[in-house]
Amino acid sequence: MSTATLPAPTRRATRFEGLVALVTGATSGIGRATAIAYAREGARVVVAGRREPEGQAVVDAIVADGGEALFVRTDVTRESEVIALIARTLEQYGRLDVAFNNAGLLGPRAPMVDQQPADYERIFDANVKSVYFSLRHEIPAMLRSGGGAIVNNASIGGSLGFPGVGLYVGAKHAVIGFTRTAALEYAAQHIRVNSVSPAGIQTDMVDAAFGVGDSDRKQAFAAAHPVKRLGTPEEVADAVLYLTAPGASFVTGHDLRVDGGYTAQ
Repeated sequence: MSTATLPAPTRRATRFEGLVALVTGATSGIGRATAIAYAREGARVVVAGRREPEGQAVVDAIVADGGEALFVRTDVTRESEVIALIARTLEQYGRLDVAFNNAGLLGPRAPMVDQQPADYERIFDANVKSVYFSLRHEIPAMLRSGGGAIVNNASIGGSLGFPGVGLYVGAKHAVIGFTRTAALEYAAQHIRVNSVSPAGIQTDMVDAAFGVGDSDRKQAFAAAHPVKRLGTPEEVADAVLYLTAPGASFVTGHDLRVDGGYTAQ
């Protein structure tokens, strides 16, 4: 764990000024882009992930831009580490206002009958257990300061079926179910819970899904989106910030599809 801060007297007040935002899976891709976006909008950011060099690099980028951030090495599939993450956040900043539960895993591509029990455990741990543990400990922390906003990273696979990734699809359906239930349970206590469902986003996960050098399949996937391209991590980050900002104060239990029109077809 490490901290890095830098006074920024010229920073203007923004949507998240004075708030504390936690991002899991923040060492790359969508998580990294979202952590940086929160910092640029005035939040003090807790960067959580398993890879310390990459996590510290995100903190360094935030500090170089005049923001404030803390890296906490965390495996969110382990409840003890999630407990420690929330405790460290409260120790450092005294509150938790916003959380983006982003950590996840695609897993191997294979028909359902060829997926192994070990694959099930790994994929559901990364995508479902991690969200459960995060909600379980983020919500009480937010209640201490009167409320907050949470976004869970789901997927268009949480609403559709995709051959070859049935375990991932099932896990993301569960994430959307968790989101809607938590939203109903805590709406009256001023905690909003929403999810985002990206389609194809230009990340390491998408690169891994198509294999190194398989540009034809990747291009075909991009072309399957009505906008004829993949999205960027920054476009998903913008959606996350909208859902957690005051301007979305009447939005809870919603799944926002960031999919270039994929699910509208």
